Amino acid sequence: MTLTPTPVTPNTSSAVSDPGLSSKFDEADLQQKAKDHLWMHFSRQSVMEDGAGVPIIVKGEGHHIWDSTGKKYIDGLSGLFVVNAGHGRQRLAEVAAKQAAELSFFPLWSYAHPAAIELADRLAGYAPGDLNRVFFSTGGGEAVETAFKLAKYYWKLQGRPTKHKVISRAVAYHGTSQGALAITGIPAMKEMFEPVTPGGFRVPNTNFYRAPEHADDLDAFGQWSANRIEEMIQFEGPETVAAVFLEPVQNSGGCFPPPPGYFQRVREICDQYDVLLVSDEVICAFGRIGHMFACDEYGYVPDMITCAKGMTSGYSPIGATIVSDRVYEPFKHGTASFSHGYTFGGHPVSAAVALENLDIFEEEKLNERVRTLSPAFRSTLERLNDLPIVGDVRGDGYFFGIELVKDKATKETFDDDESERLLRGFLSKALFDAGLYCRADDRGDPVIQLAPPLTVGQPEFDEIEGILRGVLTEAWARL
Repeated sequence: MTLTPTPVTPNTSSAVSDPGLSSKFDEADLQQKAKDHLWMHFSRQSVMEDGAGVPIIVKGEGHHIWDSTGKKYIDGLSGLFVVNAGHGRQRLAEVAAKQAAELSFFPLWSYAHPAAIELADRLAGYAPGDLNRVFFSTGGGEAVETAFKLAKYYWKLQGRPTKHKVISRAVAYHGTSQGALAITGIPAMKEMFEPVTPGGFRVPNTNFYRAPEHADDLDAFGQWSANRIEEMIQFEGPETVAAVFLEPVQNSGGCFPPPPGYFQRVREICDQYDVLLVSDEVICAFGRIGHMFACDEYGYVPDMITCAKGMTSGYSPIGATIVSDRVYEPFKHGTASFSHGYTFGGHPVSAAVALENLDIFEEEKLNERVRTLSPAFRSTLERLNDLPIVGDVRGDGYFFGIELVKDKATKETFDDDESERLLRGFLSKALFDAGLYCRADDRGDPVIQLAPPLTVGQPEFDEIEGILRGVLTEAWARL
């Protein structure tokens, strides 16, 4: 298959590239209102309180975004791993308006509507194996919360109420609600809310760059990592473990792909000890790894899939938990019901947008595009390996992380103060000022994460690499 990348012009973010935007918005007024009233997510409010202000994004088109001063940036993170089909898709806006005019809202509480029915059918058709039932929510955290509650209730209905614990990986992020937070493996995100919901246990992740065992053998490391799940199940007691939650490619920590055979071994372990396997694909589904569901890339069939983000490419919020026939069976007959739900879960406008977005995926062959061009994206980013600050480039599909180090030979990382100065003090702003919106993250070792819209190609890969090279070179000089 031949793919022609969308042409891109060189970034001109240092100049006002859309004067119409700068005249349309009163920058000072917006900044003041934000300072007075807006509470941002996962952000230090002191940025606004101290008068520095925040970037205000007002427009998106294709793989670019513009701020309220008219400056243009390449969206290297798809918003937040979300805008997979790219910004400015008029047909998605039009289908949202059409659905809102026909039926703006109705809940899925004992009722249904055509958009939710059709979308459930579509998702079940994409899902592997016998994952045939779809429970809608409004986002990824809610989808994970649903899977957690369903796993515990499922085992109660099986007459095994002691199976309530869940296993996930170190540094993994699965959400911030009290239940999902128990599965999230980032201590710093949990400590201010303790005690969190009990029952969450952690095993090593698949960061081969910092492998504690089998550092010279990827296959052996994969088996070792999977076997730590078996070890934890045995230690806690199989009669107490309900489910294992894993992302196909772990996001937090910097894009850890699974070693060969890893998920096959995990599936064996879950089957052996009667534990449910949940594939958390809130980020990895809908093309990010080149398939509608990333578990297909890695050859495993989970018992549940959680998904959200790219399902609508962010044009309207939605999430879903897709469940196997086995897990659904206790609810098929009799009086059992799953006493759980969300007012806006399966919202008719969001469901209609999702259906249209998935049509775009099929018409433009976006999954095939990612699978075809991912090696070029990787090799372009790997050019950065000649920089002394770059320790590792890893990931899959259109989802990559670049780990930064203080010493390339020893893999020595930065201490907390150095990381603070490097990421928040310089890199985040410098990359944005240079025209690239991406993520500088220190949930684990310092990394830069990239997940651009699935429509980009080699010109954009080159542009991203060029911006990264300039900023990382300056960062090293500053160190």
